[in-house]
Amino acid sequence: MRVAILGGGPGGLYAAALLKRLDPSREITVWERNAPDDTFGFGVVLSDETLGGIEHADPAVYEAMRAEFVRWDDIDIVHRGTRHTSGGHGFAALGRKRLLEILHERCRSLGVELRFHSEAPYPAWLVETYDLVIAADGVHSTTREAYAEAFGPSITEHRCRYIWLAADFAFDSFRFEIAETEHGVMQLHGYPYAADASTVIIEMREEVWRAAGFAETDEQESVERCAKIFADALGGRPLRSNNSTWTTFRTVVNEHWSHANLVLLGDAAHTAHFSIGSGTKLAVEDALALAACLEEQPDLPTALAAYEAERRPVVASTQRAARASLEWFENLGLYLGQPSRQFAFNLLTRSRRVTHDNLRLRDSRFTGDVERAFGCPPGTPPMFTPFRLRGLTLRNRVVVSPMDMYSAVDGVPGDFHLVHLGARALGGAGLVMTEMVCVSPEGRITPGCAGLWTPRQAEAWRRVVRFVHDQAPGTAIGVQLGHSGRKGSTKLMWEGIDEPLEDGNWPLVAASSLPYGPDSQTPRELTRAQLTDIREQFSSAAWRAARCGFDLLELHCAHGYLLSGFLSPLTNRRTDRYGGSLERRLRFPLEVFDAMRSVWPEERPMTVRISATDWADGGTTAEDAVEIARAFAAHGADAVDVSTGQVVADEQPEYGRSYQTPFADRIRHEVGVPVIAVGAISSWDDVNSLILAGRTDLCALARPHLYDPHWTLHAAAEQGYQGPGVSWPAPYRAGSRPPRTGRTDAPKPRLTLGS
Repeated sequence: MRVAILGGGPGGLYAAALLKRLDPSREITVWERNAPDDTFGFGVVLSDETLGGIEHADPAVYEAMRAEFVRWDDIDIVHRGTRHTSGGHGFAALGRKRLLEILHERCRSLGVELRFHSEAPYPAWLVETYDLVIAADGVHSTTREAYAEAFGPSITEHRCRYIWLAADFAFDSFRFEIAETEHGVMQLHGYPYAADASTVIIEMREEVWRAAGFAETDEQESVERCAKIFADALGGRPLRSNNSTWTTFRTVVNEHWSHANLVLLGDAAHTAHFSIGSGTKLAVEDALALAACLEEQPDLPTALAAYEAERRPVVASTQRAARASLEWFENLGLYLGQPSRQFAFNLLTRSRRVTHDNLRLRDSRFTGDVERAFGCPPGTPPMFTPFRLRGLTLRNRVVVSPMDMYSAVDGVPGDFHLVHLGARALGGAGLVMTEMVCVSPEGRITPGCAGLWTPRQAEAWRRVVRFVHDQAPGTAIGVQLGHSGRKGSTKLMWEGIDEPLEDGNWPLVAASSLPYGPDSQTPRELTRAQLTDIREQFSSAAWRAARCGFDLLELHCAHGYLLSGFLSPLTNRRTDRYGGSLERRLRFPLEVFDAMRSVWPEERPMTVRISATDWADGGTTAEDAVEIARAFAAHGADAVDVSTGQVVADEQPEYGRSYQTPFADRIRHEVGVPVIAVGAISSWDDVNSLILAGRTDLCALARPHLYDPHWTLHAAAEQGYQGPGVSWPAPYRAGSRPPRTGRTDAPKPRLTLGS
């Protein structure tokens, strides 16, 4: 097999060494346009997992690298003059130049041909001439661009400027230093990579960079100014550059990683922000996987498909974490007012890969200090601290999220609802929410939706509330009121979600006469008289809810239902006082909120659920969501329940673990109103992490409570918590300790070869 590799960075070189080692008969050529001793950047950080893979696949390379490693455990965070140290993190780094030298030596010893100062031939010629072409030519890959139609690249430039520098001394930890300047906030990321050298990255938002004058400075002046700004962190020592320039980070994603016998590797295929690790790490792991797949699979097409299938989920997960980290630093200014210990914890857990639980295992003293500063009593996880909303004190931070059950008859909740909500109340959550309870027959989503427009429905809900209060003392129950708008008159979810009924339809109304989907019924635009009627329907339902004894009332203004339809510019095309600007689109939802608040008992809290983004061009944005939340807070909302999307059928959501929390986080810090985070929060570790970091006040979980009605009780048992934040019902106490489980083994090495 003849193999051409474009790019002599660590990924390309390591792929060459592995492929040659696996089959010495392979003819492998690496093209690199720069000299062998040229390098860009300074230090490279590798994880223990990556190093383990290298050790198993090529002990010679591992031993050479190990001799050069600088290792450390601590992360220091300096915020407003206070330094907090978290230990137990386990980093290893070495100079990029030395890493390249090791890989050069290994490739030469195996017989790989290295061509420096050499532009590679045109990719089309290589594809015709070689059996396999590996494009490892970096973030600006010309190979990827030459085959853009085949690979489908998507490149996103982000909002911060950064510059990669070095210092001629070794930090004794990974250091994050925050500088609040007259121009705005800047941050330093620094770590050692040799006994006498450290990598130093200076980063700030574009507008801060311009205000500080860096757009007009040359390289040397930039270096000197950065050294002056961060003189305390550097001990007054200078910084140095290596053809360093200010740049913006580019996230690279490709729809496909291979085409015929051409395959992308490393930054050519994908990038992940430097704040969670190293592009070198991903490139080396790509090389390991590609070599293993070529060894295992019967032919090249199968091997390249297997390589992408193996690596794509791992890379996608890393990119989600990297994006969370990148956006945290882009929005760093939001968090400057946090107490310093909470700020440090927030920074450490920003990517969601480091969590409360594993941080506690790494450094229990640091985590304990953060918990005490937060107000956790001894032995109390953050999720089991109380939270007060107006006159209601919730015993813990867990909310059973509203979930439509589509199991009512004529809007009347029955035995199913009693058992469903009762079981989750017995399960220990601080607050259990009903499904969206409709305020009129025409406001239902499906014929199975529950309502609160008749005395019979109210009596049925009173039965549910009475059970919760009597049998699950300490658990509050809230009701969510809403109207389906243009998304009504559809089949039960399991019969065809959002599909119109085949018969028995009722007419729909909405902010504007726009159907939800191509097959949906077209609603009528609401008249002023109808708006008055609907406002009264919400007010009447709220009055009934108060008499049912509900502890909390939520207004549903999310997910494309009636009131959400007024808020989004994609669904509100009105030309009267209820359409146009955001202020006017807010008018009717706020009128409804005020009408409900006027009949809802003063001491009981009222919340609102919103979609913080429509995930669609021209729709509600995160900036709009802040203003929407601000408006509801000004009208007396005690908390904002922050969801996203489901407003238009052609949305493009960006899913991932706790993917909606950043919207809640931003609202909490910009508006100063309590928030409820919801969406892909599934573990008690996630809840503890989000609460302690100050990103949310409450966490709403839906599907985890379908899987396990006693999710909160089990979370307490698994953490060994026994306290006022949760209590097992007397009949269940014998099961309050978790059963024993079998042991699990670590994953096997991806590729194992002898010395």
